[in-house]
Amino acid sequence: MSEILTAFLDTYADTLRRHLAAPERDGLAEAHELGRRALVEGISLLDLTEHHLRVAKQVQLEADEQETAATGAARADSPLAENALEFLLQTLTTLDVATRGYLDGTRRYEQQRSRADDLAGRDEFRTALVESLQDGFFVADARGSIIEVNKAFGELTGYGASGVPYPIPHPWSIPEEQGYPDLGTEASRFVVPIQHRDGRRRWIAVSTSALVQPDGEEHIFVGTVRDVTAEHDAQARDQAANRLATALAAATTVAEVLEVGLDELRRTVGAETAVVAVWAAHQAPEVYVSGTPPAEPAGASATGLEPATEAILKRARLRPGRTLIAVPEGDGSAEGIVAPLGETGDAALWLRFAVPRVVDAADWTLFSLLIGHLSLAVQRARNFDQARSTSLTLQRAMLGPIELPPRFSVHYEPALPPLEIGGDWYDVVPLPDGTIGVVVGDCVGRGLSAAVVMGQLRTAARALLLRGAGPAQLLTELDPVAARIPGALCTTVCAAVLDPVRGLVRYSNAGHMPPILADVDKTGRLLEGGRSVPLATFETLRRPEATTPLPPGSTLVLFTDGLVERRGEDIDEGFTKIAETLADTAEKLPREVADSVLSALRPDGGYDDDIAMVVYRQPPEPLKLDLPAQPDRLTMLRRTLTAWLSAAAVPHNLTADLVAATNEACSNSIEHAYQEGGTDTERVRITAECDGDRVVIETTDTGIWRPRPADPGPRGRGIDMMRALTEELEIDHPGPGTRVRMSVTLPSITFPVASALRGTNNRSRRG
Repeated sequence: MSEILTAFLDTYADTLRRHLAAPERDGLAEAHELGRRALVEGISLLDLTEHHLRVAKQVQLEADEQETAATGAARADSPLAENALEFLLQTLTTLDVATRGYLDGTRRYEQQRSRADDLAGRDEFRTALVESLQDGFFVADARGSIIEVNKAFGELTGYGASGVPYPIPHPWSIPEEQGYPDLGTEASRFVVPIQHRDGRRRWIAVSTSALVQPDGEEHIFVGTVRDVTAEHDAQARDQAANRLATALAAATTVAEVLEVGLDELRRTVGAETAVVAVWAAHQAPEVYVSGTPPAEPAGASATGLEPATEAILKRARLRPGRTLIAVPEGDGSAEGIVAPLGETGDAALWLRFAVPRVVDAADWTLFSLLIGHLSLAVQRARNFDQARSTSLTLQRAMLGPIELPPRFSVHYEPALPPLEIGGDWYDVVPLPDGTIGVVVGDCVGRGLSAAVVMGQLRTAARALLLRGAGPAQLLTELDPVAARIPGALCTTVCAAVLDPVRGLVRYSNAGHMPPILADVDKTGRLLEGGRSVPLATFETLRRPEATTPLPPGSTLVLFTDGLVERRGEDIDEGFTKIAETLADTAEKLPREVADSVLSALRPDGGYDDDIAMVVYRQPPEPLKLDLPAQPDRLTMLRRTLTAWLSAAAVPHNLTADLVAATNEACSNSIEHAYQEGGTDTERVRITAECDGDRVVIETTDTGIWRPRPADPGPRGRGIDMMRALTEELEIDHPGPGTRVRMSVTLPSITFPVASALRGTNNRSRRG
């Protein structure tokens, strides 16, 4: 007998005896532990059972002998046998569980072996079935690694079964693409771009499902992939065309079309730069650029294009429409694409890629579609430019004079852009007696029909002014004219005659907006006299007339209702804004006054009605300055004279000439007329005044006249400069002192005739 068995049997006997002697103790727990020990130490059930019976029998005999000795007879119902059996059963519990587990494992093994033999044939069938699928097939583990693929998957991605597993990131994924799915998180359906092993980009539709492995401990994912590149490209082409068409819909000029269209085109095709060159007649091309501008080498032309690029574009513009050419031609990969643009053979497009790329059939289809849309938009914009030029020329011809007297500015803004046709009008008519007639009117309605009515009424009103009619008489005689013109009913008109010399304005108002007059640095006020009903509404024998002084330097504004009428707003608010704006415009030119008024009243969405406006500036009071003959006073002189000339509506360029000439005259007095220099009695006097349309500036001093030397040297050119900067220069020095008189004639205000809205050598660069 082994030592292990001997030790175990001794322990078992001792434990059993203690339990039988005191069954209420933890003997059964000790029996269970003995069973586990027997299982670990490999004790035989036979040895254990035999030893148990021997010990139990021995304990029973010992108990009977003790009972007989004590009572003379043994107990017939001794519980020792029952307690001993209970101890044995508790010991055998662990051994019984182990035995049954072994038998179950053996049975499962036999079943699994039988099943494996049965599935061997099934795996061969499944493999053949998966390999026959036209769609790609894959299996992914819970971490997203691809662990099995079929032949179709390898053909679609370029990565076959020989390379599995493919962990995340998968070799066909595109790093810059956002939202690439994690195959090991959830079952889903999605479409995603991939990079084939040969470098081509393809689109695949993926469908995955989650499964539980036979051991029940881990999920796997099985899925299929299908090539949807053709469907995606077709959808992308439609979407790109729609985006481009939408972006170009609001563009009405060639510049707007190219500014918007080149950005969208460049982003859609993935180009680094998009360049369009447009050749006008006998001119260098206009260049429009989107993206990174092409390099401008030393040999580049004035357009910024290198000669080779300009030559390519010149050749491309002469190709038939919708011709696409790869650059360089005939190579396997292209650096860019060039194509003619429009239908007139004077424009070409160049798309330059960041790196050379292969252009496949899908790319050619997309490029042709998008460039075709851009070409149509360019042609539409050119047609629109021609229509705009024609309509604007017609509008200018009907609207009013192209040249205005000095100190005037006019503005017209239609409510129906971009054809520039409406029913509001203005007219400024210089009259033989030196006065100036002004008419502002508003026909009912909009568009071409209102413009036709406006043209007839404007012509009639101009004829009446030239005939000598005053404001009230003009409106009275215009009534029967309006009554005979269809659509002229209820036309509103404000007629005025300005007398700049006397500083008066006579006016009469036929249902129109009241003029606003603002004195220097004061809030404007409404001229509400001479009011009556609109034209052709009631018979009136004579319309009223009012006369108002025009203070020196004051500003008069006549306008139509589109400037102040707003839906849901009180019209008085518009009048107040104009009046307050005029308080800060005393030293602005009339055109700057018009801009300030329009900016102050412009709604967020723009004006929704026609606007005609006339601004007039009454000559200011003469300027008089008496300054010490000191150089440091010249700065104040220039600043004060500039402000006065602006208040006199002298254009900025002419103001700069007059200020420079006056500064030179005063500098001569300070430097040459006074020998001592700087004393209080040595002074220079400057006067400036408006004499009709002329501005006259005089400087006088009481110093000594110094004749100019025969050779003045590098200096001494002041008189020549003053003569060059003015129209007339008079210098008198009869005795002590010198008088310098300079004068210029204010130019007429010229408004250019409408022309096609195209720039010269425009270079529009956008990132």
